[in-house]
Amino acid sequence: MIKKRYTVTSALLYANGPVHIGHIAGAYLPADIYVRYLKSKGNDVVFICGSDEHGAAITLQSKKENVTTKEIIDKYHYMNKKAFEDFGINFSIYDRTSNQAHHKNAQDFFKTLESKNVFTKKTSKQFYDKKNKQFLADRYIYGECPKCGYQHAYGDQCEKCGTTLSPEELINPKSTLSESTPIKKETSHWYLPMQLHEKWLKNWIEKGTLNNKKYHDVSSWKKHVIGQCKSWIDGGLQERAMTRDLDWGVKVPIKDTEGKVLYVWLDAPIGYISATKKWAKTSKKNWKDYWQNENTELIHFIGKDNIVFHCIIFPIILKMHGNYILPKNVPANEFLNLEGKKLSTSRNWAIWLHKYLEDFKGQEDSLRYMLCANAPENKDADFTWKDFQARNNNELVAIFGNFINRVVILTNKYWAGNVPPRNNLNNYDKIILEKLAHFPIKIGNAIEKFKFKEALAELINLSRLGNKYLADTEPWKLKNTDEVRTATIMNISIQIAASLAILCDPFMPFTANKLKTILRLSNFAWDDAGKIIITDNHKLNPTTHLFEKIEDEKIQEQIDKLNQ
Repeated sequence: MIKKRYTVTSALLYANGPVHIGHIAGAYLPADIYVRYLKSKGNDVVFICGSDEHGAAITLQSKKENVTTKEIIDKYHYMNKKAFEDFGINFSIYDRTSNQAHHKNAQDFFKTLESKNVFTKKTSKQFYDKKNKQFLADRYIYGECPKCGYQHAYGDQCEKCGTTLSPEELINPKSTLSESTPIKKETSHWYLPMQLHEKWLKNWIEKGTLNNKKYHDVSSWKKHVIGQCKSWIDGGLQERAMTRDLDWGVKVPIKDTEGKVLYVWLDAPIGYISATKKWAKTSKKNWKDYWQNENTELIHFIGKDNIVFHCIIFPIILKMHGNYILPKNVPANEFLNLEGKKLSTSRNWAIWLHKYLEDFKGQEDSLRYMLCANAPENKDADFTWKDFQARNNNELVAIFGNFINRVVILTNKYWAGNVPPRNNLNNYDKIILEKLAHFPIKIGNAIEKFKFKEALAELINLSRLGNKYLADTEPWKLKNTDEVRTATIMNISIQIAASLAILCDPFMPFTANKLKTILRLSNFAWDDAGKIIITDNHKLNPTTHLFEKIEDEKIQEQIDKLNQ
């Protein structure tokens, strides 16, 4: 892999509630794995995220909790920032869209687009709540979903079936503020005529070409991402309002537009750029290298409900502004369900990350492992507490942890923790070392193709290889009769353990750090894995358990919590 520059983004998280495992599995853990791998390969990577602090969802939550909007965004920004940090999601910056630097950047973006006649201004009739005397943003309207019949679909999306909607499509719309039926009232807004961009979008998404040049490899994009975009484009793109009648958000930077703000899906993606600028300033880098250099690869990690915004709306905005690169890939995940049901924050049917971290102290990697092994990469997946327990106990403890434990205990027992020499190799040793050399390549190739489940399965296969090698060679039976052979077996086993320490870092960074401490490994990179990297007489530390077994009682507690 040639060293490259990457801009990796994870969807800005709405600051209207705590982060849950559905968010993590969708947009944050896959991105963190990818970024950790890229950095271990020596690439130049910026990893951007932050709080999306505008839009009606935020103001609705402030009304619900009876506090100011500022109190809501502060509460959830800091809560989620800490949860991400504690879980090992290693963003270069976790910014927020409420800061003034972002407001100015978004307004400048809007003004540039307006000066290039990208928008059309038009007057139309919008839903208006007479009782509260205000226009209703999409999230302030609910009604029956025309697709699935769900009675509480919002004006922008049905949370049950995931369909993107407009308020006009709802059956029997109601105001969330007053529960009354809204009326239609005239208002003026700036619209993005997406239909004018269908041709180049179709070529870019379906053929991977932009301006008659090859831009990306279509075969590397997920089928459901291309499928959703194709469905939108083939159905005929419609114009979409890029401003809203709200008092919270980035003010429209044009005279006589009091009470109007930028549409959150215009403002939020620009937040990636604002955050990069802020990071670049403190890191003494040039932000333009990460957004305006054609040699940089831009990758967006999102859930499937955000595909249209990252593959259609934001690319139009970037291209029409000029000078910006478009994404090389948008590896959107599908949804994670919980115990057979759709995650629902309103019904508290969720596993909140900060609560998990309180209840399972020191077991961050057990959840990282489960969410990757069971990731909704190409279809919806289901998280169950019993499966979580089984994967932790049967895979992490019994396979990975068991191998490391045996290797380190035997080395400390027979050689006082000093790595014994590797002597003459037999055919089996050579086969094992040859297989070991292939694992960094297999795991790396899968990560580069966004096949994180496959990559993680290979990591566990390396642990299995180590266990099989020990079981086949039985060094504990040879020590008294053939110390030279025993030394070779243990040396090879320690090399496997060292590779595991390097290769598990993207997936389980806390485990990697523990294992590096046990093996006293210093700064090794990805390409060192699969090789002989621990020298003879290198001193190991005593072993500690990498993983803890999770008992039935603890799992039952969590199931009971869900059903309260």
